[in-house]
Amino acid sequence: MSVLVTGATGFVGRHLVSALLAKGLKVRAVSRNVEAARALPWFADVEFVAADIHAADFDVETLARGMDAIAHLAWSGLPNYQALFHFEQNLPCDYAFLKRVIAAGIGQVLVTGTCFEYGLQSGPLRETADARPCTPYGLAKDTLRQFLQALQREHAFTLQWARLFYLHGEGQNPNSLLASLDRAIDAGDAQFNMSAGDQLRDYLEITQAASMLATLIVRGDVAGIINCCSGKPVSVRALVEQRVQQRQSSIALNLGHYGYSAHEPMAFWGDAQRISQLKGEEHAA
Repeated sequence: MSVLVTGATGFVGRHLVSALLAKGLKVRAVSRNVEAARALPWFADVEFVAADIHAADFDVETLARGMDAIAHLAWSGLPNYQALFHFEQNLPCDYAFLKRVIAAGIGQVLVTGTCFEYGLQSGPLRETADARPCTPYGLAKDTLRQFLQALQREHAFTLQWARLFYLHGEGQNPNSLLASLDRAIDAGDAQFNMSAGDQLRDYLEITQAASMLATLIVRGDVAGIINCCSGKPVSVRALVEQRVQQRQSSIALNLGHYGYSAHEPMAFWGDAQRISQLKGEEHAA
């Protein structure tokens, strides 16, 4: 099986490429950053294409030739979730690109969505819950999903919409919570500023998330929305305290320094039944 991966040098992409190769799949990896790609352990094992997939003169047909599936991870501008360019620029460009990919003959399309599509709903979130995005980012992602579902009326293809929750691990954004904590510990800071930490979130280590996405890729019979999550609510404070303990650090937590985010509910996590069933079937095979 041959898979086209966009955003291959990004946080999720670099790990997904490794997971796909481990399953024996052939990968055509696409990214604008060839230098970042060369630094990754899989560079010699893939067909790498340095390109801007949104460029008006980009040859999408050649890129898609010979590919069985696409894992579309590329999405610029994160983690600025409130910027209008998510639906003013990313949305139309991504839809146009994917439409051309599908017209070129790729019949299986996996796109990474986001838990922000659920908006301010609280508690365990199942894939059947209505999308109620309250950020431009969440709105753009959910609208792209609806555009692609409408496109299925004209083109027959399998759409796998993988909603990612809170990922952490190697290659994460340097300004993310745990990366900032690690930097403070490495710098020998006496304290770490954070919120009160009462929020409940669904955290997943990046290699586990990549494994879930790879499972979906090899299951071309699976379609629709799939939560990529742990299914376990964990408080922000507990996550930070665990990392402090792992690092054997004495850094003090300055709880309550920051307020709570207005675009996230206090307590929400993903229902992981569907992805857990698919992973279970994979192990049983």
